[in-house]
Amino acid sequence: MLEEIAIENLGVIREARVTLSRGLTVITGETGAGKTMVLTGLGLLMGGKADPGVVRPGASSAAVEGRWQVAGRSAVAERVEEAGGSVDDDGTVVVLRTVAAGRSRAHLGGRSVPQGVLAEIADELATVHGQADQLRLRTASKQREALDAFAGPAHLELLGAYRAAWSERTALEAEIADLTARAAERAREAELLRLGLAEVERVDPRPGEDAELQALVARLGNVEALRVAATEAHEALAGEPLGSDETVSAVEQVTRARRALESAAADDPALGGLATRVAEAGYLLADVATELSAYVDDLQADPGGLEVAHARLAELTTLTRTYGETVDDVLRWASDAGLRLLDLDDGGERLRGMTERTEQLDEEIVRLGGEVTAGRRAAGARLAEAVTGELAGLAMGGARLEVDVEDSEPGPWGADQVTFALVPHPGAPARPLGKGASGGELSRVMLALEVALATAATERADDGKGAGLPTFVFDEVDAGVGGRAAVEVGRRLAVLARSTQVIVVTHLAQVAAFADAHLVVTKSAGDEGTVTGVREVTDDERVRELARMLSGQEDSEAARTHALELLESSTVGR
Repeated sequence: MLEEIAIENLGVIREARVTLSRGLTVITGETGAGKTMVLTGLGLLMGGKADPGVVRPGASSAAVEGRWQVAGRSAVAERVEEAGGSVDDDGTVVVLRTVAAGRSRAHLGGRSVPQGVLAEIADELATVHGQADQLRLRTASKQREALDAFAGPAHLELLGAYRAAWSERTALEAEIADLTARAAERAREAELLRLGLAEVERVDPRPGEDAELQALVARLGNVEALRVAATEAHEALAGEPLGSDETVSAVEQVTRARRALESAAADDPALGGLATRVAEAGYLLADVATELSAYVDDLQADPGGLEVAHARLAELTTLTRTYGETVDDVLRWASDAGLRLLDLDDGGERLRGMTERTEQLDEEIVRLGGEVTAGRRAAGARLAEAVTGELAGLAMGGARLEVDVEDSEPGPWGADQVTFALVPHPGAPARPLGKGASGGELSRVMLALEVALATAATERADDGKGAGLPTFVFDEVDAGVGGRAAVEVGRRLAVLARSTQVIVVTHLAQVAAFADAHLVVTKSAGDEGTVTGVREVTDDERVRELARMLSGQEDSEAARTHALELLESSTVGR
């Protein structure tokens, strides 16, 4: 529950600190005094959108701080710890929200958090019901949501299973449609891949074969030039022009140099080292001369081999022009293409598998949808009975609520249509909620719904004190109600407040008289403009406020007498 809320520079409120307690707390005040700012502050604490326009004129920022009492193992406590915050030893957690021009900041349990974190725990902290909620409850979707909430956690879990099956079925349907629509495209791609792989398989290239062939073509195409170069090199080294008797041997000249050095090495060891190096050069030159001689002997013109190499290189070039710059690129493409072809060929198998899964999900959706519908119909009967009972106490004794759950085509929320209808008096036809009812009747019907839903929530709590239940906030849901009905509205809210904390913003003295705590929002004009404050009133001050609400004159004796009668009668039956 909310133990305390402090507001600074929010709208017309410069500074206010309000201590709250369990039970029924009402907030009253003159029109325009700033009652809605209290709820605006509460909305900020619950992660609502921050509008810089709510900052009090002349102030740089606004701040709202709330102290909530939470259960030790509640979802709120766990989320606080996940966000890095902490819950005090007494089980309280502080929520702070600041709003400045263009930005807002949120703190949870002493740690800065994104605004969304507050929104995540909002439903656990408080449930706000206002005139806007009455309008929303006129829609079929909100009526369905209200009925599902009334049905309880087991029903919501069943609905969650249905929605999961529906979501999977929808995703599979989209994927099947995509596969089917792209079947021709996939077939064309597969055919192109098969043709390419067949061509690569026919040519059967080896890694690096193109480089080898290019070297072979260069050699066979330049045999004569290679022969001349090798012959000249051999003559320079061996001194033997092939086919000639001349002898000009570089090897012999090196040998002579070696011998000369060796003969003088005894007189100078340095020459011995040089002789060794010259000998090594001689051996190397002799080896090269021998290899050149063998190279020239093996170098034969091979027009047929050259033609074969050119033809093979042309085949490889055809592949590289299409599938890569080199043969190695072609081989990599072939490997990737093979894997892609397997994936494409597997499309039919995947399609069969998805179709089978879709059929399974269809059966599951029918089964779960039937169970959801049955749960809604059972809950609908209970909700109609509970609301009708509430209406009897709200001066609508002949009215009743009907909850219709009709079969419809399966959808993401089930296979039925939920409709709330009101029978305003015996013999009258049932009409969809919100049609044909006066403003006062509609307010009472909506209040009866809210009380029935809240009462069901309290009955499901772990104990009779409403542990773990959120705070219920009602924002002028009694609008358009007066007289005896207004008294019954107050009584219903007081009964609800026995189980959990209830905060009500009201303009009706008949409702305010039932409060356990009465807060008044007041405004006054000063040097700094209009200033609004919030204070608790008791005893005579409370009587004066009720008198003001009744007649607009807080000092009227008749109004004071009426206020005292309301306070006395509000204790009866509580």
